[in-house]
Amino acid sequence: MAEEKSSKVNFPQPPPFLQVECKISGKKIRYAAGTKAGFAVNLINQKLVFGQPLALHIEAVKEGEEPVSFGPEAVLVDYGDGWKLQTVTQADFYGISKGEGVGPIPERIPGVMGYEGVRPIKRISKGGISGLYIGKILLAFMLMFVLGALFTVALENLPTFILFMNSSM
Repeated sequence: MAEEKSSKVNFPQPPPFLQVECKISGKKIRYAAGTKAGFAVNLINQKLVFGQPLALHIEAVKEGEEPVSFGPEAVLVDYGDGWKLQTVTQADFYGISKGEGVGPIPERIPGVMGYEGVRPIKRISKGGISGLYIGKILLAFMLMFVLGALFTVALENLPTFILFMNSSM
């Protein structure tokens, strides 16, 4: 009997999590395997202090290689040795280095997420009725009554005006 050689290929098991380095805060944040990039960017931006530039997307980088960018619906993947996942900030995107005052960075709007579809955007309107609002309403009513009075006077005097026009011709 010939002995059968079993050819087992040992594929490296992916780690149970992925680490994304946040360039803004300098922290490494762990995400479960299979996490979408848009969700990760959303969570990173929620943890930032107001006034800091926002993370726009995540990319995998390696020295001497072209970076791989993840779109909002892409699943985060670890590419192996030498590759690391990091955020791309507004400052990186607009080409602004530290200490440089060139170009405006768009302001962060509280309550608005980086990617639509991740969480609904809540719009908060100012509550209450101001004095200016009440004044505009009162002015509109006064104009309605003045115009109504003018039309009433004009219609009451219309027969007299018609007689005057007929007698002068």
